[in-house]
Amino acid sequence: MGLGEFERIDRYFRPLARATPGALGLADDAALLDPGEGRDLVVTTDALVETVHYLPDEDPARVAQKLLRSNLSDLAAKGAAPLAYTLTLALPAQPDESWIERFVEGLAADQALYGIGLLGGDSVRTPGTAVLSVTAFGTVPQGAMLRRSGARPGDDLYVSGTLGDAALGLRAILGRLPGLASDAVAALAQRHRVPEPRMALGQALIGLAHAAMDVSDGLPGDLPHLCAASGVAAEVELARLPLSDAARAAIALDPALQDIAWGGGEDYELLFSAPASARAAIETAAAATGTAITRIGRISAGQGARLFDPQGRPVESLTGWRHF
Repeated sequence: MGLGEFERIDRYFRPLARATPGALGLADDAALLDPGEGRDLVVTTDALVETVHYLPDEDPARVAQKLLRSNLSDLAAKGAAPLAYTLTLALPAQPDESWIERFVEGLAADQALYGIGLLGGDSVRTPGTAVLSVTAFGTVPQGAMLRRSGARPGDDLYVSGTLGDAALGLRAILGRLPGLASDAVAALAQRHRVPEPRMALGQALIGLAHAAMDVSDGLPGDLPHLCAASGVAAEVELARLPLSDAARAAIALDPALQDIAWGGGEDYELLFSAPASARAAIETAAAATGTAITRIGRISAGQGARLFDPQGRPVESLTGWRHF
């Protein structure tokens, strides 16, 4: 017989919380957070579902990292510094202890990398597939949080990193990119499995960007949310969207993959607007944090997001990921 819920907490999860201020040793029904004078607390929640966000045979350490990093990406989009997180596991039947061990190894590695600690959470049994959820807490200087609602007509529109790698990476993992070189397959698969939240860039954008969010459901799915929150329109030149060498190689073999690269989700890059007067400062901030950025369009008066293909024609068919 495997470990019970509380024995599992004692063995695996209490060590993750040992150095977390406010965790109270996971010995209470709640945690206690004090962000400190002059700071605001930022809270975000995200979940992963087996077979939807990760495959059943995926390395549990990578699953843990994707779970935590998807939440850290939301903090990055707010300009927040990581503070702590809570964890909820809904697992089918009796979980395999080796799975838990690898899962905890992934969490521990990223706790050290990003300076965040476990506060507590819950563990339950489900008759269905596994559902994993994190609620992450971060802090920003008082009144400084980056919002979706600040974009203004005349702003430049930027995105960090490259887009489309994660969606193409899933195809790589499933063996659906025939003829692609092995190093490109590996690069795309890694981007799907373990995103890289842009924590340093997000914090550097405070005071420079007018609005920000992360790209988790694909640019065509996420940009309209920023437009709606800000009461503006956006114009994006798809030819400007940054693609990795691996994505370009895949598209060269199959041009139909271009739409997947443009519209795919789970890249967890930052999408943000900033005044044209801040271009030099934005480039300096990106360089200082070692993060590539690309100016992909502009904010204008009106409503909605308008996408234009390399020939300047409006594109109407692209949509982002939707759960329902």
